[in-house]
Amino acid sequence: MITVVIPTIGRPTLAATLAAIDPKTEVIVVDDRRDEIVVDSLPEPSVDGPLLTGAASVERDVDVLGALRAAGGRVRVLRSGGRGPAAARNVGWRAAGTPWVVFLDDDVIPEPGWDKAVRADLENLPAEVGGSQGRIEVPLPLDRRPTDAERNTAGLATAEWITADMAYRRAALERVGGFDERFPRAYREDADLALRVRAAGYRLVRGERVTRHPVRDDGFWSSVRFQRGNADDALMRRVHGPDWRAALGGAPGRLRRHAVTTGAGLLAIGAVLAGRRGTAAAAGAVWALLTAEFAWARIAPGPRTTEEIRRMAVTSALIPPVACAHRLRGEIRVRR
Repeated sequence: MITVVIPTIGRPTLAATLAAIDPKTEVIVVDDRRDEIVVDSLPEPSVDGPLLTGAASVERDVDVLGALRAAGGRVRVLRSGGRGPAAARNVGWRAAGTPWVVFLDDDVIPEPGWDKAVRADLENLPAEVGGSQGRIEVPLPLDRRPTDAERNTAGLATAEWITADMAYRRAALERVGGFDERFPRAYREDADLALRVRAAGYRLVRGERVTRHPVRDDGFWSSVRFQRGNADDALMRRVHGPDWRAALGGAPGRLRRHAVTTGAGLLAIGAVLAGRRGTAAAAGAVWALLTAEFAWARIAPGPRTTEEIRRMAVTSALIPPVACAHRLRGEIRVRR
């Protein structure tokens, strides 16, 4: 009835994901690493050819192979050539032969009984239902307030139609052509698919199965790196119109405020170079106030540790111009 498709770039968490799936369930892992240096010395159960690896990533291959061995030889491994999760999922679902395809990320842990629960969610659904989303739980610390990064991850629990755990009827995927591979990263490709499936006349529903999404530490600069997703927002607007956020039940973004903040900062720098001290002081004050407001909005709900405050102060100054630059890059790209 179902095939589980998991795109991966070799995260060690893949082992826990596979271990949580019943051995009787068909699983396709799609290796989306780009480098093509082959590790020939390691035995590989149920793999369509050797896994891909690159410099300094043999350890990751060992992790993946260990995960496959632990899965008991029931996993097919395909490759998508490093073209991103949208392309990887397309490779996976097109290789599946079941009426339903369940997409999981390689860093989630299905709860015990998930296989039985997903089948219960899907059986007897009327033909007009094209997809079913699992319930995502994000474990947060109980002894302190969550950090900004932890709150961002916790937002997955209420996000609409995310592929952390999302089942689609194969007929619906075929009708809309699957994932749009113009989305190069794990951001908006699932929202785009959901909107196109609904536009094709299908309904999407929430199931009762539960999947846990642990919080991971992506580093000091992670919030700045995540601004690359603004380029994908440009494509969403181009494809689905200016109201695409509302169609997904999402809140308005901060891009306009980021644009004002960035404009004020650029004006202040330009005024300094031109020797216009009054203008520079006024624009600088606007930039400082907007940056402080943004930083405090991220600091106030958190644990307010010295490290968290430092991270929020630094990244809050960088995020507005970085977000605007990525959005501009995205707008240029979609017009080409």
